[in-house]
Amino acid sequence: MSESRIAASYARLLHEYLMRQGCDPVRLLGEALDPGQHFVSMSQWQAWLAAVDAHEGHRPALGIRIAEGISVRHFGVLGYAALACGHLGQALQRMERYHASVYDANPAQIHLQDDQVCIEWGVARGRPGPLVDEAAIASVVQLSRDLTGCRVLFKEVTFVNPRPTDLAPYEAFFGGVVRFDAPSTRLVFDVAWLAQPLRKSDPALLAMLDQQAETLLQRVAHLPLAVDAWRRSLVPLIREGRTSLAALARAHHLSARSLQRRLADQGMTFQGLLDETRRHLAEAYLRDERLDLAEIALLLGYSEQSAFTRAFRTWTGLPPAQWLRWTTTDLRDA
Repeated sequence: MSESRIAASYARLLHEYLMRQGCDPVRLLGEALDPGQHFVSMSQWQAWLAAVDAHEGHRPALGIRIAEGISVRHFGVLGYAALACGHLGQALQRMERYHASVYDANPAQIHLQDDQVCIEWGVARGRPGPLVDEAAIASVVQLSRDLTGCRVLFKEVTFVNPRPTDLAPYEAFFGGVVRFDAPSTRLVFDVAWLAQPLRKSDPALLAMLDQQAETLLQRVAHLPLAVDAWRRSLVPLIREGRTSLAALARAHHLSARSLQRRLADQGMTFQGLLDETRRHLAEAYLRDERLDLAEIALLLGYSEQSAFTRAFRTWTGLPPAQWLRWTTTDLRDA
């Protein structure tokens, strides 16, 4: 089994925490994050957290203090996927589906139990330890609160790790009962919170991705008006993972059958339109050095990077990385 890893954007949360404390992160951690780095190994993340924990005298709840500085940008493109949602329930579903783009250790699973929701992390891929777990779970909680503008309260929180000496900071942060030495790590809260609407989205992150979408739209501006309108509507639907004929039809106040007929009138199928739109978006995203393949797959509505790679090979005859090298070389030689 390959070693787990976390997104470099998430690891920057720790560096920023140290700077807020007046501490030089490079001096304490021994290295800086490379601006072009996409991931940090789990062992490196554990070592960094341990160094900060020792520096602070092993004061309880370090993970909570770190997580209090979380923002959408620390979750990378997954943060955008959350912002594209209308309410907390949708955002949490996106997290469940695309967690590996930020944190690919034990995956989150969401269960509904009567009037309660349970987000659960098992131990199948190991136990990263209290510092890793507490920072990760507290980050999910803090981001949920930031996205909704409400202090989402949790009825029960459990950790697989040993009980710390002081429970008070945990109970104060989560707002409910906190237990340790449990079979799994869980967040339990009222199902009513799922309907809580999200606040205004992050304009900087949206601007970056809208720029990529505009690249696509400019390249296909010669299309008939109807096709252009369908493609423009598909771009946000693709980002949100709603890549169905029915979703596009609803966006245009049509039945699925009516849209299918109109597509046929233009000599098109929905799958063809979807594939072509995804291909143009993929080509634009691949040229953006800020995005890695896992993030591009997420933006295109694929749950796995491998599925995106297969689709891209079908469209172009080349895997994404090879296509980018080929086109970059071709442009330089032109």
